Formats: sequence, structure tokens, C-alpha cells
Amino acid sequence: MAVQTTEQGGSARPGKAWLRAVAWALLGLVLLAVSAAPSILVPERIADEKAFLEAQPCGSEEATGVLADCMRTIRGTALSAEDAKSGKAMVFRVQLQAPVPAPADRPMHLDSHGELSGLIKPGDEVEVTAWRNVQVAVSHDGISETLPGPPDEKATMLVGLTLAGVWLAILAFIAAFGSARRAQCFATGRPFAPRVPFGPAKCVGVVAAPLAAAYLAHHIWDAWTAVVMTVAVWALIALPTTIAALLWHRDQPRASPPGAPLDAEHGWAG
Repeated sequence: MAVQTTEQGGSARPGKAWLRAVAWALLGLVLLAVSAAPSILVPERIADEKAFLEAQPCGSEEATGVLADCMRTIRGTALSAEDAKSGKAMVFRVQLQAPVPAPADRPMHLDSHGELSGLIKPGDEVEVTAWRNVQVAVSHDGISETLPGPPDEKATMLVGLTLAGVWLAILAFIAAFGSARRAQCFATGRPFAPRVPFGPAKCVGVVAAPLAAAYLAHHIWDAWTAVVMTVAVWALIALPTTIAALLWHRDQPRASPPGAPLDAEHGWAG
């Protein structure tokens, strides 16, 4: 049973509570619209993933310069090979001498602690495996290293982004309902529960949970199976965990004004 509390100052006025409810509802609609964008791209990325996983080494089409769904081997000479910063991470950056066809003309970021980081030197011959316009792997002296961000990772991460947007939209609608309920309770003199705090740390948890589920599903399943399992894993594990995190730091009940009735009814508030 929750003990009733009242808001302090102007924030308790029904007018501001209604405005807050409208603002939360509009935010929820915006989040739904934004989350729809990555979901629209999922079928296209699934098709790309299937084509990538089924790609075979190029044959005659490579010699004629036709860009087909096959794995091309591009050979070149290393112009530079050195440790460098990519954002906040350290990578082993390799740049080939021109002219080389795309995408091998772009710098390649290898693992700074990988085997190739100690092998490739300027002037060495390097082989780059490419699919369409994507760098897939780099090899030298029989040692190969897969580059980060291959096409088969994109579909599930888009699903993770969609789930993050949808769940944030749901929370916004819940907050809108809570704000409207608080306005009604205040206008009628009924007691109400304190709002649930929702800080940056919880927001990060809401966004990170579906992305983690997508990353896990991608490493176990492929194509639509990975998409379905991303949703299932998130719903079965991440969703309850997120709800628990949101409820964990609910404001402690405060004493109600003298003579105010107690009300067991309480819920999410915005």
C-alpha cells in the first residue's frame, strides 16, 4: 500500500500536469516514428546478409570488372602500416599504394593486437577480400584477419535499434498516462504516488538491452531467425530486467498530510 504524497509548488498544479502528459504523449509518437525507420530497412539487410553468406569467390566476372555477389581478391602493396587512433580505439591502419580498385583504396583498420599488426610492413604485398563495396578481410603470408562490421551484422542491430525506440516510446506513453492521472487526482483531491525517477543511467540500460540481445542473436543465428530470436531474447530477458531497473529506485513514500486518506492505488507517473 502506497502512502499518499503531494507535489510541492507549482509543479503540482493540474494544468502543468496536463501539459506534461501531452508532452510525453507527443514524445512517444515521435519515438515510434523514428523507430519505424530502421525496421523498414530490415528486409533489405536480410537479403544482403543472405547474399553475403552465400557468396563464392569471383570467376570470370572479376576479370571483366562486373560487380557481382561474389568475393573479390584485390592484391596491392602496403603504402603505410602503423598504429593509429580510430575514435577512442587504437587500430592497426593499413593503406595500399594507388592505383587499387575500390574498396581496397580505403584505409583498413585491423586489430592493433592481431597477428597481422606485427607482420605487415610498408612495401609488403597484401590481399584484400571484398564483397560488393565492402572490405571483408585482409591477408598476408597466409594469415587472414576478418575486418569489423561485415554485412551480416546489420539486420539484427537494426532490430535492436527498433526495439530500443519502441520501448522508449512505451515508457513515454506510460509517463503520459501517469501525468494525466496525477492531474485528475489533484483536481479531485485524491491522493497520488510520487513520480518514478528516470535518469540517464536507466535510459542507457533501456537502449543497451535490445542492442545486446541483437548482438547475441547475430552470433548464434542467421537472417530472419536471428531477427525473431532478437525479439524473443529481449522480451524474455531484457524487458523484465528493464522494468525491474525502472522500479528499483522508486521514490520512498513520504508522510501524507494530516487527515489525508490512504490510497493503495498507484502507478507509473510522468
